[in-house]
Amino acid sequence: MVVNDSIGVRPFPLAAIGVIVLVCGLYFFTLAAPSGRAQTEQFTVPLHTTTGQTIDALASAGLIKNKLAFRLVQMVRGPIRPGGFMLSSSMNAWQIAGALTGTPSLAWVVIPEGLRKEEIAGILAQDLGWDATTTAHWITTDTTAQYDYTEGVYFPDTYLIPRTESPAAVAQRLQQKFEEVFAPYAGEALRQNIRWPTVLRIASIIQREAAGPGDMPLIAGILWNRLLQNMPLDIDATVQYARGNTGSGWWAPLAPADLKIDSPYNTYLHTGLPPLPICNPGLDAINAVLHPAQTSCLYYLHDSSGQIHCAATYAEHKQNIATYLSGAKSN
Repeated sequence: MVVNDSIGVRPFPLAAIGVIVLVCGLYFFTLAAPSGRAQTEQFTVPLHTTTGQTIDALASAGLIKNKLAFRLVQMVRGPIRPGGFMLSSSMNAWQIAGALTGTPSLAWVVIPEGLRKEEIAGILAQDLGWDATTTAHWITTDTTAQYDYTEGVYFPDTYLIPRTESPAAVAQRLQQKFEEVFAPYAGEALRQNIRWPTVLRIASIIQREAAGPGDMPLIAGILWNRLLQNMPLDIDATVQYARGNTGSGWWAPLAPADLKIDSPYNTYLHTGLPPLPICNPGLDAINAVLHPAQTSCLYYLHDSSGQIHCAATYAEHKQNIATYLSGAKSN
């Protein structure tokens, strides 16, 4: 009897082999790593960029092979996050997409103008993953090494910060940015015989008091007039700084009792400027201190629409209150 060794063995269909070859080819030319080089590089996804722009940048950097194929992978993995990521051309499309949809190595931190450093610490803690102890240490220790750097020098800007950077280094980063952008104004302050900490103290008040940059030169002129006449500044924002956060926010409206707070920051009780800035001002407020509007006004208020009105005498100011003030603040 002849035994057929081929019994039970079917030849592999050529069509199936073709599909496998096609799939492997598609993977190699679309989803595989562009190269075998393992060197990593920083890839930054800007804030407010589109997915398409990010994919274009990945292709230009040689980190992906096929933009359409990567877009499909990204749709499966999830939305791309802004920030800085360490990527390599040895990573395949799935790995790249996984990295870009995960936690970035460098986080974008946006610090608005006019915040006190406790508020800035809250933003840093959220964006960099600090715990409560680290945040408190930043407020009480990392930002108090130099008296004049206690407040006002944590410049409002957009930063890309490594999540592993120490809190002390983060404080230095913000201070260095302040020193960089303030340098031209420091020279002008010197020419006007004004100490740079004085510029910051006045600028911080202007930042909190103005309805916008257009108000700032006029408020600066009025503050200078009051200071030169040794009048109390009577600024609500300085009392808010002294009071702190009582549960309704750092800058909540004042209660009548707050005006009696015994603090050198209470400009209703004490003439002159507070000991330190009350917030971290932007360049418009700093520029207004050095280039104030020439005015005879000593008082001002904002009406319900945010329009500023000033007066040279208290009698005129009371008339402005009667005419314009509707739930707005006056000074």
